[in-house]
Amino acid sequence: MFESGIVSVLLIAVVVIIVLSVFFSFFPVMLWISALASGVRISIITLVAMRLRRVTPSRIVNPLIKATKAGLGLNINQLESHFLAGGNVDRVINALIAAQRANIPLEFERAAAIDLAGRDVLQAVQMSVNPRVIETPTVAAVAKDGIEVKVKARVTVRANIDRLVGGAGEETIIARVGEGIVTTVGSSNSHKDVLENPDSISRTVLSKGLDAGTAFEILSIDIADVDVGKNIGAFLQTEQAEADKRIAQAKAEERRAMAVAQEQEMKARVVEMRARVVESESEVPLAMAEALRGGKLGVMDYMNLKNIEADTQMRGSLGKPNENSGNDNKNRD
Repeated sequence: MFESGIVSVLLIAVVVIIVLSVFFSFFPVMLWISALASGVRISIITLVAMRLRRVTPSRIVNPLIKATKAGLGLNINQLESHFLAGGNVDRVINALIAAQRANIPLEFERAAAIDLAGRDVLQAVQMSVNPRVIETPTVAAVAKDGIEVKVKARVTVRANIDRLVGGAGEETIIARVGEGIVTTVGSSNSHKDVLENPDSISRTVLSKGLDAGTAFEILSIDIADVDVGKNIGAFLQTEQAEADKRIAQAKAEERRAMAVAQEQEMKARVVEMRARVVESESEVPLAMAEALRGGKLGVMDYMNLKNIEADTQMRGSLGKPNENSGNDNKNRD
């Protein structure tokens, strides 16, 4: 009897604990008490309705308590709608409080739009109060005298809250500043002008209004480092001369190949002409034999022709210099 009473008490205790757990999970009483103690008028039914809408009450009530204490005058429907849209309610409230302390005009709707656009609205407010310094990579530009100049700049920017939605980011600022550096150095007559007056780059870049359409406002552009690079003009001239040399060599080689081809062609023509002469000479005996048979050429005429040929060959051999006799004369000397 005693043991059954203990078991029943334990069962009642377990049931009570389960009921209380379910009750406090759907009825955040402690959160409701904290809200009432902070001056936020909210009913327990509203907190239960948040549970049914799959909204964590603490993620709405705690930021609302901060907003109320800061005197922002927001209501729970605004925060809940922003939470359901996928926004970060706590970050938006912190940004509104920071903007209020810094006397920066910022409404809840604009802060919520900035947060939903994927930008950190709190960081934007902090950047509006404390400007950020962006260091550009080394930008190489060439002056009119052909000397390369390497410039590194530091850009001080402040967030422009009105243009955070749809405005360009830091990459655009860096690209535009690099473009301004290249334009300024490229328009200088000498690289010495850039080295003597590096502030001319800052003035030129600032005058172009490079922050137009961006989420930032450029406060200043300071030249951190200026170095002299290669002589690009001389390098290009050398490359051009080398290219002209290769072109001239190619053309000369082409002319030589054409000359060699023409020479070979002439040799072939000479061989062809010699072949024709030999062919013509081979027809002479045949013609003479035909003349002898036809009686057009007599035997004495043929002998006289042979004598003339022999006399011609003798005269030709006598007209040639005797190499052996020339060597003998040298030995005698």
